[in-house]
Amino acid sequence: MRKPGVFRNPLWVVLGSTLCAAGMWLYVQRVLVMYQISDAAAHGRPRGTLSDLYPRWLGARELLLHGRDPYSAAVTREIQAGYYGRPLDSTRPDDPRDQQGFAYPVYVAFYLAPTVSLPFDAVQRAFFWVLLGLTAVSVPIWLRVLQWPLPLWAQTNVVALTLGSLAVVQGLKLQQMTLVVAALMAIAIALLVTDHGIAAGILLALATIKPQLVCPLLFWLAIWTVGDLNRRYRWAVSFLITVAVLFAAAELWLPGWIPRFWWAVREYQEYTGAGPLLDKLIPLPWSRLTGFGAGIGAAYICRRNRKFAANTEAFAATVCLVLAVTLLIVPTLAIYNQVLLLPALLMLARNRRAIWDRSHAGRVLLGAAAVLLIWQWLSSIVLASVSFVMPPEVVQKAWAVPGWTALTLPVAVAALMLIVAYRGSLVASAGRITA
Repeated sequence: MRKPGVFRNPLWVVLGSTLCAAGMWLYVQRVLVMYQISDAAAHGRPRGTLSDLYPRWLGARELLLHGRDPYSAAVTREIQAGYYGRPLDSTRPDDPRDQQGFAYPVYVAFYLAPTVSLPFDAVQRAFFWVLLGLTAVSVPIWLRVLQWPLPLWAQTNVVALTLGSLAVVQGLKLQQMTLVVAALMAIAIALLVTDHGIAAGILLALATIKPQLVCPLLFWLAIWTVGDLNRRYRWAVSFLITVAVLFAAAELWLPGWIPRFWWAVREYQEYTGAGPLLDKLIPLPWSRLTGFGAGIGAAYICRRNRKFAANTEAFAATVCLVLAVTLLIVPTLAIYNQVLLLPALLMLARNRRAIWDRSHAGRVLLGAAAVLLIWQWLSSIVLASVSFVMPPEVVQKAWAVPGWTALTLPVAVAALMLIVAYRGSLVASAGRITA
């Protein structure tokens, strides 16, 4: 009997994925973070907790314990004192532009209510492990949604690569609630697939703390629900009731919070210079036209696939497409948001042979996506290795190299998903089951 090759041996594959994850974490700790520390010292930039959880936690504490408006300028300055180590000074040109205001719906305070009486150091440590666990669990959840029964060693491999990806590592280091929202969406879709619509609606409502990330998925699910309203209305009713409860409770705690929230979002976009990902790659107005075209293409596919039941491959493929296109159309650019690419990457990996054989365009995009994805691990392993033998100031000059593909990877994945979904190569055999 022929022995399996190195890349088909489970042990070697798991060791390889572990090496990739270790290389990424070492790169972040020994190169990226050290560069940020030295650069901040050189320019007099303040450094405090630098935890994206802190503005939400402090705003929740001030609202729930002291009845203060978390969107107020006074609370914002207190947030800056903890996040950066001191309030920002507009007279210092090198101070960060991000004001770190409380730019979330006020009901995020209810999620953090059990922690507001605890010291933030303890909350910060616990939240890291919560994010780590939720992200790890989302891998087998998406595999179940995609109906891809990988063996345990292969699932371990995918979990290691996911936790060692640049997007997830950045989200964990910053303690970004995007990872919570991504996990909530994964669990909600899995509940829909298993016909637990009421629970799915509740989780999707909870995920609206990041409305820009969840709205495209809600748009697809609304179209899907209309396709068979009598069988699918439960999740929508559950969602609307939960959102109404959240909004009402928030209004009781902070009357008139909605205009304050929208004003905080507008200010956030101004002081961070936030814009769609495509604006960084394509000049205006072509970037907006490209994003609009991607959105229209995804909407067309959503309408075409609205009759498929939740337990079909067509439904799963549409979910993957919508989450990938979300990164192209949301008005914010952040690497940690690319955790939403996980289901699309898994689907493309599972169907790689069919995509490769079907068309030349699919072959080109599949190869490009693979190269763009692998680059982060190859470059981080190299930088982490040389950081042990070369002076820090030399290695830190290459701190941005692993992120070179961060802007183009979502474009390649979304384009490939659009082509694949439009041609139906992933859903050709899916029956129109009406569960």
